[in-house]
Amino acid sequence: MKKILCFGDSNTYGFVPQKCNRYSKNERWSGILADLLGAEYEILEEGMNNRTGFYKNPESVKHCALEYLPIYLQNHRDIDICILAVGTNDAQFFYDYDEKVVREGLFGLINSIREANSKTKIIIVPPVKIKANILDGIFSMYFNLESVEKIEKSFGIYKEVAKANGCYYIDFNEAVKPSELDGLHYSKDSHKIIACKVATFIKLNKL
Repeated sequence: MKKILCFGDSNTYGFVPQKCNRYSKNERWSGILADLLGAEYEILEEGMNNRTGFYKNPESVKHCALEYLPIYLQNHRDIDICILAVGTNDAQFFYDYDEKVVREGLFGLINSIREANSKTKIIIVPPVKIKANILDGIFSMYFNLESVEKIEKSFGIYKEVAKANGCYYIDFNEAVKPSELDGLHYSKDSHKIIACKVATFIKLNKL
């Protein structure tokens, strides 16, 4: 049985727009993925609300991928595939977003995975293309219009780093958009589309 680690932020966790609760396992993309791939794969869900990819997070060590992923992998060295979906929260106006930090942070995460298991196949997922209507809801406490621009600038970095490190690359934004309700999180239907996209990608690439 192959193990797939889905490591990400609130959209991997399955945050429900406006309701602020969590989609059930058979509604969030990582849970649906388990059903689509079947018994040959085991899915490890490691999504967390407000997790940053590269910046120290005041909430806890677990809320920063760069700090927590190496710790998590100490007891999970048998990962066959790691789907790495972080970076959206790094565009919050609390953080002094810097393209160099993002690039070096991605390299750091990739190195952590390969130090734990050099055979792990890595799928890089860029941030959500947040919408300007994010300013109309509760997440205006975290994001502003500059955040939208920061995320747009980051896509080239993700693709470049993935290619340079022999990683796979999937852009969820090609298939779905964040909900109109909060401009940040995916709808239930979008989670289904993402799961199908990832399952197809894994099968086509024989991962």
